[in-house]
Amino acid sequence: MGGCVSTSSHSTSSSQSNGESASSSCLGIEFRGRKRTKRTFSDHVYALQKLSSAPNRIFMNGKSRCSCIFTQQGRKGINQDAMVVWEDFMSEDTIFCGVFDGHGPYGHLVARKVRDTLPIKLLSFFQSPQLKQKSSAKTCFQRNLKTPRECDDSEKDRFAEDSLNSVWRDAFLNSYKAMDKELRSHPNLDCFCSGSTAVTIVKQGSNLFVGYIGDSRAILASKDVNDSTVAVQLTVDLKPDLPREAERIKRCKGRVFALQDEPEVSRVWLPFDDAPGLAMARAFGDFCLKEYGVISIPEFSHRTLTDADQFIVLASDGVWDVLSNEEVVEIVSSTPTRSSAARSVVDSAAREWKLKYPTSKMDDCAVVCLFLDGKMDSESDCEEQGFSSATLRSNHSGTAVESDDGQRSEPCLQRNNTVRSSEDSSSFGGLPVDEGETGDAVPADDQNWSGLEGVTRVNSLVQLPRFSDERPVS
Repeated sequence: MGGCVSTSSHSTSSSQSNGESASSSCLGIEFRGRKRTKRTFSDHVYALQKLSSAPNRIFMNGKSRCSCIFTQQGRKGINQDAMVVWEDFMSEDTIFCGVFDGHGPYGHLVARKVRDTLPIKLLSFFQSPQLKQKSSAKTCFQRNLKTPRECDDSEKDRFAEDSLNSVWRDAFLNSYKAMDKELRSHPNLDCFCSGSTAVTIVKQGSNLFVGYIGDSRAILASKDVNDSTVAVQLTVDLKPDLPREAERIKRCKGRVFALQDEPEVSRVWLPFDDAPGLAMARAFGDFCLKEYGVISIPEFSHRTLTDADQFIVLASDGVWDVLSNEEVVEIVSSTPTRSSAARSVVDSAAREWKLKYPTSKMDDCAVVCLFLDGKMDSESDCEEQGFSSATLRSNHSGTAVESDDGQRSEPCLQRNNTVRSSEDSSSFGGLPVDEGETGDAVPADDQNWSGLEGVTRVNSLVQLPRFSDERPVS
């Protein structure tokens, strides 16, 4: 796939000057940046009407000023992974990154829809009336408690951090909720048995905000006291066997159990049928299970980055099924050029799939590498890796085309146990399995593969028909 990054100049606005923050700064959100005119939210929203040409946004294989991204199709059909890096997302020092792993018959469409729409909803939150109301309420509350003179520096810092956390938490919660609501009511996208994970981060200055659902993962590479690079996991794989996830699902009458031939993979099942067997506890879409404990409410965290922090890697479970956090950090650290880091992780994953599961179908892989010092390779390094400047600028006139075919090169444990080898699957019988990789609507006869054919995309085992409003009599 070609790269998609724009060299368009930034639109300008007089709403912020002299390095001052936008009105949202009263809640602790400061748009720290260079002392030059910045874009307003209105400018952003206007630009988003033509998303494919939005400045400094990449969503296909390539690199940006401080990141590289790469995805590769597995061995089971269309690539259902999606990814995005959006620099200058909210201000000039703000970056949005995300990886989305689709599952089910229309999972690739769900993942792409979330990739394109979720960042917009995040932006829109900061224009919403509820944020302004919260800003006014918090300001009044703060004034009633203490005047600035009565607060020492530590109290002010603590209050600012709490306010910052609160606003960004609300931003992620509201955006994820709105995203799932839009998918439910989408007229042309059937999400009844299809869905997507999401692992998303916003880096704003030294602040890192993380929101996620499903089992895609984010890790941070950081230097320890011995100057060794260590891996810090930023997210938790939200599987159905996590105690709090299982408790919620069972409380909602959903069932959680593993198949006999894959006891390490817990799945979510309907109360009245052995379907669909979803291997995650939270996801966008999958509305057949939303009444039974599967949710789209994200986990949220905030971290203050330091000089010891080196880079962040986001990836789908096609990587984490065969590579550990430490292995991924080592691969990225030892890559000759930063622009090839994401591809190196995917290539390593592909080799591990062949070694660990030689008779299995490799899963799709998507990787985002964000380098926290803001530096990338020289132009010559980039061209040596096959990402020429012309390629990186291509398709940013609004004509970007996303292929459904994926690439046929190779993508890379702390395994997160969503794979099953053909040997392990020999006793699997009975449940029809839907590959969930078709582009457009495909006749059922063309979807007749099963779990017996090596490792399949097993995030969801069964495609269900739509149910009527009637409920079975208990």
